[in-house]
Amino acid sequence: MIRAVLFDVYGTIAGWSPSRYQLQRMACAAFGLGDSVTPEGILKGYAAADAFMTAENASRPLRLRDKEGRDEFFGEYERLVLKGCGIDVESDLALRIFNRLSAAPSALTPFDDVVPALVELRGRGLTLGLISNMNMSGLDLLSDLGLTSHVDFAVTSLEVRVEKPHPLAFQTALSRAGVEANEAVMVGDQPSSDIEGAVRVGIGPILIDRDGNYPRYDACPRITTLEQLPPLIP
Repeated sequence: MIRAVLFDVYGTIAGWSPSRYQLQRMACAAFGLGDSVTPEGILKGYAAADAFMTAENASRPLRLRDKEGRDEFFGEYERLVLKGCGIDVESDLALRIFNRLSAAPSALTPFDDVVPALVELRGRGLTLGLISNMNMSGLDLLSDLGLTSHVDFAVTSLEVRVEKPHPLAFQTALSRAGVEANEAVMVGDQPSSDIEGAVRVGIGPILIDRDGNYPRYDACPRITTLEQLPPLIP
């Protein structure tokens, strides 16, 4: 019997507002590249860039890097995003574009389908938790997302000092939820950090593929919106 549902945050529970496309187009326009930014290209680029982030965080966590290391990472991250739009730039220019983007007012905001799904699941008596690689406290994360009244707890890399897919992140969430691994489900958008990480500790995973990056994924149940989640929870 499932007693707890755990969620990744970025790409699963929340996304950027303004949208990634809007932010990238604005930042690129300052360098004469705005017209080359397309919604389809941004989806493709972020799929590659986020996979890069997952791999890098697993081997050398971003939160532990100095400024030079972070600049190197974000220059390459942005280069991969832009490559999805067919824009080929060197990492130094990519970093300047990324810094322009980062300076723009933006916020990580829950997707429209999140609160209704959380309310339904909590109404069934399920414990709900977040597991995030963000370098902030769980309480601050829930507050920033406006989900304090809908989610029981959040586990972050700042608190456990490891990043998904490290087992400790998932084991800490299980402990906070007061359940065994076979009594929990993990919902996330990254196959390696979220899905494979959950499987390693015995948690049943569900992939949420909002951007359609993994149409043929069959290693576990796949959904494209949280509206499809409640029927999958027995």
